[in-house]
Amino acid sequence: MKNEISVTMPAIASNASLARLIVMGILTPLDADTQQLTEIKTVVSEAVTNAIIHGYEENVEGIVELKVSLEGRRLSVVIKDHGIGIDDIELALQPLFTTKQDEERSGLGFMIMESFTDDFEVISAPGVGTTVRFEREL
Repeated sequence: MKNEISVTMPAIASNASLARLIVMGILTPLDADTQQLTEIKTVVSEAVTNAIIHGYEENVEGIVELKVSLEGRRLSVVIKDHGIGIDDIELALQPLFTTKQDEERSGLGFMIMESFTDDFEVISAPGVGTTVRFEREL
């Protein structure tokens, strides 16, 4: 049986916690181990935080869409913003690359997300927004 939930939320920092709770809630029946859950929470936090911080210019209200599905032990998550988008995805995926050097960003978010997932994809276009999609077998 497939379980699925979709949520649209304001692009505000506190909603990174909400996104983590939603994903953890859908995983509750699986009895996954602590390390798996920690890794998934990290990926969700990184993706939602990126959508909030990098997706929208300062003082611009935006939204983040979260779609989570669980089929068997296969988790699929899509996190999407409708913000400024990424000019060069290949460059953005490089370790230590950040567009916010003045805000003490490490530029490791995408690398961390990819390392904790089985399948990871970033889709983006300038002026359209960014979608982060990942899957993980538990």
